[in-house]
Amino acid sequence: MPDQAAKSHKTSALISIVATACLLFAFGLIAQNVAKGKSSAFDQGIILALRDPGNPSAPIGPAWVQEAARDITSLGSIVVLTIITFAVSGYLFLARKFSTAWLMLVAVFGGIALNELLKLAFTRPRPDFVYQAVRVFTSSFPSGHAELSAITYLTIAALLTQSQSSFRIALYFTVLAALLTILIGVSRIYLGVHYPTDVLGGWCIGAAWAIACWTLMTRLQHRGQVEPSSVV
Repeated sequence: MPDQAAKSHKTSALISIVATACLLFAFGLIAQNVAKGKSSAFDQGIILALRDPGNPSAPIGPAWVQEAARDITSLGSIVVLTIITFAVSGYLFLARKFSTAWLMLVAVFGGIALNELLKLAFTRPRPDFVYQAVRVFTSSFPSGHAELSAITYLTIAALLTQSQSSFRIALYFTVLAALLTILIGVSRIYLGVHYPTDVLGGWCIGAAWAIACWTLMTRLQHRGQVEPSSVV
């Protein structure tokens, strides 16, 4: 049984490494196309497809859809994600899962720092050919909402799945986190504040960062250097 558990751990670690590498490779391709301006036609085509042909300043659909998009996009804001991160980390500290709590903090706030560095490196202007339905203050690539929601919600999903023996429940948490991350990213495009490649790049680098952080955590747990993985 110990040998089987070790083999299973190595397989999971290998899958995580391959997934991280693929996501980083995808981000690199997207970033290269953005830097060379090759994604402009693709980006503008999708944004304009989500606009009223007779009034490009207005997203398609009734007014309540735009309000719903604003509500959804706020779930990926730094303020909301910071509150969620501190709430989850506070619970973990109270449960004496100190290493896991620090992982949560490092993953999210490290992701914020990474996003700021990437934005400074690319300094891509926001879409200026459509009306932006919400206020923005930073450059466009990669999308901070897409990246940070991927990091935060996928990390929380990983925490929750480790407390479950049921595969169906674990899958539910994972799918829910992924769906929420997708909805937040799509809302950024719909509201006209990001190009599609901004969001795709944010998803790739965010998921890669989350997987890398969690792979490191599980490796340390396997070595017995931090507390066991169960969080309940």
